[in-house]
Amino acid sequence: MSQLPDRTEAEHGRRTPIDEPERDVSGPVAPASLKSWRDVRELSADLLLSRTGEDVTVWNRRMAGTGLDDEQALRAWLAERGVTGYAQALLVWERLGYPDFLTADADKLISGQYADRPHLRPALDALLAAAPALGPVTVQARKTCVSLVSPRRTFAVVQPTTKSRVDLGLRLEDVEPAGRLQAARNVGNGSINLRMALSGPGDIDDEVLGWLRRAYDQSMAPPAPRRPARRPAAVLGPLTVVIEGFDLPGLACRPEPGGPSHQNIHVALHGHGQDRPALQMPGRGGWLAVEPVPGDSKSARWEVPVTVRRGDAGLDFSGPFVRGDRTDRHLALAWGDVPGDGTLRLFRLAKLRFAHVAPGPVEEAMRPGNRLVARVRLTDARGNPGGDVAWSAERAP
Repeated sequence: MSQLPDRTEAEHGRRTPIDEPERDVSGPVAPASLKSWRDVRELSADLLLSRTGEDVTVWNRRMAGTGLDDEQALRAWLAERGVTGYAQALLVWERLGYPDFLTADADKLISGQYADRPHLRPALDALLAAAPALGPVTVQARKTCVSLVSPRRTFAVVQPTTKSRVDLGLRLEDVEPAGRLQAARNVGNGSINLRMALSGPGDIDDEVLGWLRRAYDQSMAPPAPRRPARRPAAVLGPLTVVIEGFDLPGLACRPEPGGPSHQNIHVALHGHGQDRPALQMPGRGGWLAVEPVPGDSKSARWEVPVTVRRGDAGLDFSGPFVRGDRTDRHLALAWGDVPGDGTLRLFRLAKLRFAHVAPGPVEEAMRPGNRLVARVRLTDARGNPGGDVAWSAERAP
């Protein structure tokens, strides 16, 4: 059975391991209609308007006023203003130009995916034929895969991964890899967490259709009600956190026996850092891989500014690199492949949780000339990404 990546558990005073009714779908149905990314542009524009109250024209004027012509900087600027996902991609294309594949229609995109593996195309056709029985489904053709999108979100992708296999990628919550369900690696966007390998229509049985139905139903479930907004707690003061990494994993590794290998591995700080070197992380909602360090380096070091507040529930933390809700504030490190196209392809994320650092060391580290240090072993016992973290309050050198 495949295992999901470990996550960081950072705890002061000791080392801890580092750490995201059935309906019948049989019978003849009309295949879902295909939409290319050109068709999705209008949907993305509507999404931008509904989320921000301003249309593409207004945002184009705002972007022009910034003078930004670098994609990373532009994405960070948009993310800071709450523009992420499809709406962000649309505005980046509006500002910097549309990629060539957006001019291709859906049939041309899909034909290109299966040009050298036509025997796998019937598996896609069978899945598209089953999709309408799920409910309202939009089929979006991309350059390397086909996405199945419910009225709320992408719930599945179909991707010809090898010459002999099509992967049905699924977004399934609270489901672990087991049996035919395997952990997804580089299938679709970052929200797809599981996959099922298919070689033809004969593999699309009741089990496959059942998991497809479950992914669709989860995508249609109403979101959890938002918590009432909290009044910001009183600011206690600034805190400097220094992350010192050692025992890096090298430039190549294979975390799972028989699993995919990773090349040109880098380790980076997960956050928003406009004034620091950074790589885009596809599918991560605008978060960046900040100050990436090659995996064969002797050590790595990141310095992070954090604001500390004191409220009724104790200390709270905020800042451009702090993630998680009030109960799970943390910093994060990202391991990924760097293919040389300005991106880091994430395959492991580690959390360094503030909840596991006692208030005393935090307050000591906030004194003038002090800092909070997290020393992180960046490999586990097998030499793969992972390891231990130890926290301490120390004087700055």
